[in-house]
Amino acid sequence: MRFRIDLKIFLFLILFYLTKQIEIYAMIMVFALIHELGHLLAGIMLKMKPEKLEIMPFGVSIAFKIEPKDYNKKIKKGNKLDIKKIIVASAGPLTNLIIIIITYNLKIDMIKAIMVIYTNFLIMVFNLLPIYPLDGGRILSGILHIIVGKQKADDAINNISMISTILITAIASVLILYLKNIAIFLIVMYLWYLVLKENNRYLRRKKYIMKILENKTYSEFYKIISGNEWIHYTTSK
Repeated sequence: MRFRIDLKIFLFLILFYLTKQIEIYAMIMVFALIHELGHLLAGIMLKMKPEKLEIMPFGVSIAFKIEPKDYNKKIKKGNKLDIKKIIVASAGPLTNLIIIIITYNLKIDMIKAIMVIYTNFLIMVFNLLPIYPLDGGRILSGILHIIVGKQKADDAINNISMISTILITAIASVLILYLKNIAIFLIVMYLWYLVLKENNRYLRRKKYIMKILENKTYSEFYKIISGNEWIHYTTSK
């Protein structure tokens, strides 16, 4: 398995340290890691091979290698891979929910319990937003792939992600003005980074597919939709 550290994490460490919120950042990273272990465990149980692990500013990212056989087993307008993607994406938020339930039933210091529950609740809700590449976006993407097919699903997810991010930004702007919390600002900025990165990838992929279809080179087109593609489960993440 390849390992990589996103150097932007050091910038975030400095910013949270200077604003005296390093403890909050540390707690987010710890439970984000546990969240990602939920993805990893689900992937291994589904016999998916982890290929890459990356430490990111608001969590961890694990990449699984796609098996061509999963593409070949069709399920309505999707395939077996879509089912696996839905299960693996759901495992992260489910892990946070389990931590919340366990913490609620443990007899520990109330303040510590509230911090653990609050942090895991935020991570769970944030990751369930219908924004790709968050877990919610991946779950919705898998469902739409099965119902309407890959191309229509990708178009819909790209639009939903952009609209949702704009709405989240509007809400966050009010919270930033009211709470004066730099953490919210940094999370929103990083969310935009992820969304715009995926949007650029989507546009390049669509342009390339259209070019190939015009040239009618089926072998290259097949390579795009069923070849060595990566599935990234990114936790904010």
